[in-house]
Amino acid sequence: MKQKRPIETPLFTRELLRWFATNRRDLPWRETTDPYAIWLSEIILQQTRIQQGMDYWRRFVQRWPNVEALAAATEDEVLREWQGLGYYSRARNLLQAARQVVEWGGFPHTMSGLLKMKGVGEYTAAAIGSFAFGLQEAVVDGNVYRVLARYFGIETPIDTTEGKKVFKAMAQSLLPCEAAAFNQAIMDFGATQCTHPTPKCTVCPLQETCVAWLDDKTGRLPVKSKRMKVLERTLNYVYLRCKGMTAIHRRGEGDIWQGLWEPLRVDSIEQVHFQGKLAVVAENVRHVLTHRLLRVNFYMLETDVRPDLPD
Repeated sequence: MKQKRPIETPLFTRELLRWFATNRRDLPWRETTDPYAIWLSEIILQQTRIQQGMDYWRRFVQRWPNVEALAAATEDEVLREWQGLGYYSRARNLLQAARQVVEWGGFPHTMSGLLKMKGVGEYTAAAIGSFAFGLQEAVVDGNVYRVLARYFGIETPIDTTEGKKVFKAMAQSLLPCEAAAFNQAIMDFGATQCTHPTPKCTVCPLQETCVAWLDDKTGRLPVKSKRMKVLERTLNYVYLRCKGMTAIHRRGEGDIWQGLWEPLRVDSIEQVHFQGKLAVVAENVRHVLTHRLLRVNFYMLETDVRPDLPD
């Protein structure tokens, strides 16, 4: 009986791991296989730059050193610690998932189990699974899409069902025996070498076999099928102060910043009929979110007579 030949590691994978050996980013959550620390980092780093996220990660780990401690926190405590990171649904999902894990008796060790955690999708489950439990699962995030699309010349749009299947299968086929190192390597490569919009192609170790470089397609890959529609919205805020007290309101569900506190918000400044002096603080302040442009007007109203406020 002939002995089977070992499957050869793809050139792309070998070169990527060689690059990673000398260019890996020094990140504290990579020094552990603790699923709590890894999961926490992945949630914080969604839509957040690493340098900013690292400070938050350290504060969370210091205040709540394990999942049981976090699960015992209140939503207000978690939201306060999260303030400044944005996308506050992540913080709520974080707390709910911590309580799930405590109820289950620990973090799930399988992809199907990890995907049951609140706020955990395919990418985050693959990251936790490979980094904490050694699962042979490829991660696919924006960095991975970009690197694979450019290197292999893949023009399937990344924001389609077909594209997601194509890139996941491609990433999975490139995995060596140890998925964790490859996953970290390709994410680091996309974040520091094959960057958007100006990759460092002239000093790239994969240049000679990169389709995008050879065919001058670097600026056109990866492909998206549609542009995200940006909605514009106007908000009017009145900072209402009376005898050292400030009126604030907690936002309800079903809108941005739900559950967070804000000053008095009105549809129009003409609606403000409280006794006192009204002054303009700033008008037409632009605040850009991923799919929304906010134009905000700010006013100050000082009064000595406590007004009747909306609920």
